[in-house]
Amino acid sequence: MRIVTVTAVALAFAGQAAPAATAHQPTTDGIWRMDGYGTVLLIRNGSFQEYQTTAVSCLKGDSAQRTGPGTYTTPDGTVLTVRAQGGRDRGSMRVDGSVGERNLRRIPELPDACMRPAPKGQLAAFDVFWRSFEENYPFFAAKGIDWHAVRDQYRPKVHAKTTRDELYAVFSEMVKPLYDSHVAVQDGDRVFAQVRPGTVVPTQELDTKVKKFIVAHDLKDARNLQDFANGRITYADLPGGQGYLRISGFGGYAGDGAPYAAQLAELDRALDTVLSQERTQRLKGLVIDLRINGGGSDSLGIHIAERLTDTPYVAYSKRARNDPADPTRHTRPQPAYVTPAQGPRYTGPVAVLTGGSTVSAGETFTQALMDRPGKTVRIGQPTQGVFSDVMQRKLPNGMSAWLPNEEFLTRSGRTFDGTGIPPHLTEPVFTKDEFDKKRDSAFDGALNVLQNYGGTTS
Repeated sequence: MRIVTVTAVALAFAGQAAPAATAHQPTTDGIWRMDGYGTVLLIRNGSFQEYQTTAVSCLKGDSAQRTGPGTYTTPDGTVLTVRAQGGRDRGSMRVDGSVGERNLRRIPELPDACMRPAPKGQLAAFDVFWRSFEENYPFFAAKGIDWHAVRDQYRPKVHAKTTRDELYAVFSEMVKPLYDSHVAVQDGDRVFAQVRPGTVVPTQELDTKVKKFIVAHDLKDARNLQDFANGRITYADLPGGQGYLRISGFGGYAGDGAPYAAQLAELDRALDTVLSQERTQRLKGLVIDLRINGGGSDSLGIHIAERLTDTPYVAYSKRARNDPADPTRHTRPQPAYVTPAQGPRYTGPVAVLTGGSTVSAGETFTQALMDRPGKTVRIGQPTQGVFSDVMQRKLPNGMSAWLPNEEFLTRSGRTFDGTGIPPHLTEPVFTKDEFDKKRDSAFDGALNVLQNYGGTTS
């Protein structure tokens, strides 16, 4: 249910109840099953409890307390908004920072498995782990993985005397062939996760190295170089009349652990300065650098896209697996709209720099610009290829599995999971050769493209 960046997955991660809803508001108290997500919710007397279900298990997940009409806040500060829709038996839930909502159907009682003690032992943990992927992971066919064969290979290796270390190793081996950076195995402080072969995790160390390189070489003649949003956003005016906007993540703008509203407010402060009335009128082109971007909130990406258009359009549509037994069945796609922001907007040519360290929300933002009215070109290397929110599924032995269950669709119904979004123009991105020769071919290519566009806005 949480919004999780790939960096958090890969790097070991780094109130009182409000008055009850008024009489004219349909009550959300009761038991709800979520379409997709393998989740049941129990809402009662100002408390919210998630149950993570599979065909063989029901384990308690996140809990939250009511903090306003229809809103619940988890201990880590995530705000959940629950609404009853129309009749009493339909509802929806929205997670702050995520795009779209999750549909709910009222059910009369908790599943039987939720009323029994959770299964124990290493085999039980194995079965819940395997089932969590079997019932939710959308990409086995695309990746050529026979998950049933994986179970047949590894389950005989697990028995009552299997150690925790051995089980952690088994789980890690099972998911390794997926090469999906939204997949992880967590046991306390240790985490197994990996990126697509040939790509690099967008760590803080890499971000610092790259930023220093860019400032020294790409921006040596720039003006008005300024950092915003806790250093996650950098802007500079380039000599040719273009602007350079670097975004290293879609979160952390107001500090770690700050609520979504604080992140959004900090982003707006940055954008109000960067895309001022005066600057949007004179800019001849804008470079948006996402090459080192660890992800975060999809909603913050949509918010930036709304500063880059005068015309509403659909960024993408989002759907989730919705049948534990059939990976081809999904929830109805929900479109995510880009609506022009109030105030100054930049609508001229944009060059988007991407690479294998453009991850998660960095990719959904890239996708949100694909159908942007006006000239938008992508330069560099394909993005990482992970778009979904990340599900954290608890296991009976205290370990956790992290996995995606959603797809982000283009207008034609295409997804870029696994392969990443390709560039229009391929250039090397922060290779050893580029560093050694103090060269940034993708950045230079972006300037050439923008100069050829001549500042037109069609």
